[in-house]
Amino acid sequence: METFGRRDMLRLAAIAATATTARASDALPMVGFGPHTISRLIVGGNPVSATSHVSPELDAEMRDYFTTAHTKKFLQDCESADINTWQSRGDRHIMRTLNEYRLEGGRIQWIAQTATEYGDLQRNLREICTLKPIGIYHHGSQTDRLWQTAKLDQLCDNLKAIRQTGAQVGLGTHIPEVVDYAETKGWDFDFYMTCVYNLSRGAEEAAKVAGRAVQGEFFRDADRELMLDRVRQTSKTCLIFKVYGATRQCATADSRRAAIKLVFRAAKPRDAVVIGMFPKRQEQVLENCRLVTEASALQTK
Repeated sequence: METFGRRDMLRLAAIAATATTARASDALPMVGFGPHTISRLIVGGNPVSATSHVSPELDAEMRDYFTTAHTKKFLQDCESADINTWQSRGDRHIMRTLNEYRLEGGRIQWIAQTATEYGDLQRNLREICTLKPIGIYHHGSQTDRLWQTAKLDQLCDNLKAIRQTGAQVGLGTHIPEVVDYAETKGWDFDFYMTCVYNLSRGAEEAAKVAGRAVQGEFFRDADRELMLDRVRQTSKTCLIFKVYGATRQCATADSRRAAIKLVFRAAKPRDAVVIGMFPKRQEQVLENCRLVTEASALQTK
């Protein structure tokens, strides 16, 4: 098993301390996020939480791979590549790992997703805040269930509770129309977590849209432009996720580059992408940094 000790963390601390003065011209771009600065590539937490959106077999493989030691090594690799922010669930597994990583010198910032299994938002927020997140967002699937049951206005109180933590307040969703509705309400929040695939359709709706029976989650490429239209139009920061369709756009290096470029053609200069990575078989951190840096540079030309 790989180990990750004090010497590794001291090296990481040295890298972090000199990063702002030693960036190369092709370094990963940074953007503002309230009073904070985040990398335009944020590392996503789904693989660490063994959520592949592909199959139970891949879920199990991710769970076996991301031991605490592997997860800390992975976060170190991200920080060494200039990725300074991690988005992940606000559950005890993630919080314990993040706490241990920071105790050993890690400096990565955290954007937390509320964990609906708590059943008590206030309690969940209190535990999340012990790790000093820079942002907390309302779980997208829960947002979508409120929308589907005509109860989305209940979200206002949840957003107020997140605001009281002092972190940047986010609203997650997989449904473009949720963004349309939220834009009309004047709710007090700072950013969207926008999924470019609508994974909240029920089986009947998915079959109707697909024109066939659908097994499992339905990833429809035509959905991407619908959400990216909202990303373009809103004045709020958007953290854009499922860029690769949970591996469905990862067949080749060209397909990965095309998926990133598609998103950055719509993204505003202050938006960022959230990408989960599973580097068991191949290097992914540096490749994604290169692709995001390349696509971000095209926005300025």
